[in-house]
Amino acid sequence: MFPYQRPRRLRKTEAIRRMVRETSLSPDDFIYPLFVTFGKNIRREIKSMPGCFQESVDRIVKHAKEVHSLGIPAVILFGIPEEKDESGSGAYDPDGVVQKAVKAIKDKIPELCVITDVCMCEYTSHGHCGIVERGEVMNDPTLELLAREAVSHAKAGADMVAPSDMMDGRVEAIRLALDEEGFPEISIMSYAVKYASAFYGPFREAAQSSPKSGDRYSYQMDPPNRREALREAALDIAEGADIIMVKPAMSYLDIISDIRENCDLPVAAYNVSGEYSLIKAAGKLGWIDEKRVMMEVLTSIKRAGADIILTYFAKDAARLLNR
Repeated sequence: MFPYQRPRRLRKTEAIRRMVRETSLSPDDFIYPLFVTFGKNIRREIKSMPGCFQESVDRIVKHAKEVHSLGIPAVILFGIPEEKDESGSGAYDPDGVVQKAVKAIKDKIPELCVITDVCMCEYTSHGHCGIVERGEVMNDPTLELLAREAVSHAKAGADMVAPSDMMDGRVEAIRLALDEEGFPEISIMSYAVKYASAFYGPFREAAQSSPKSGDRYSYQMDPPNRREALREAALDIAEGADIIMVKPAMSYLDIISDIRENCDLPVAAYNVSGEYSLIKAAGKLGWIDEKRVMMEVLTSIKRAGADIILTYFAKDAARLLNR
């Protein structure tokens, strides 16, 4: 009898649904972001990012152990220096806060992959991602500083560096510097496709990195642009990137899909702070089932083509997946 085709047959039970499921999540898919600051025994919750903290190195090590115990393979570190200046010198200081955190984590948890964000915005007094002259963010003078920062992270023991600045040519500058300094094995996860998004607001509180003047539209991508993403990714691949990242994730699933279809490298996507905080806020108000929405969002990012997901939900999602 009609209908002969009944797709509902394969939805009948949880066991059947599991067998035919097209997309699956694992803790192996996640990278967990951590914010490290100077001091001792410091753990300050970030108001706009419930469950996330600014932590001193001693507390970061404990936190990294927790992340590792959940089966999450990697963390990415963002630094909050004691002082900031025009050239962001804390970014490439051998005794900088990220450098200290990398050494401490690798000493205690050598098997955990430690990735470092390579950018200037957390370290500059003006809050921009590069050198500013006459009100303009300068591309080429910034490249040398980014390369110095990446090398300093490699010397501290980082497994991977992740340039997030969106300066043209920075992947090649970092690759050449790492190779010349004897770190050809250090991989680069490039924020190749980073949009000038309004979803970064909570992060800027967390990293204390808001621009003091102007905005980042002159170097981060314009949100309406789609084809440009392929060009940015292709340039970074040609310059030596090992992993290509799209940021943000939720509103850019089409971009993730495009990059996946046109790129043979691993594709990462950053489920950013604003995306996280919206879900946390709605969950707190009882407007949504926070856990179900969290898993649906992460699954959508994976389904769109991401191999790796940077997310503040990593620990919560891993706990559910490990049950």
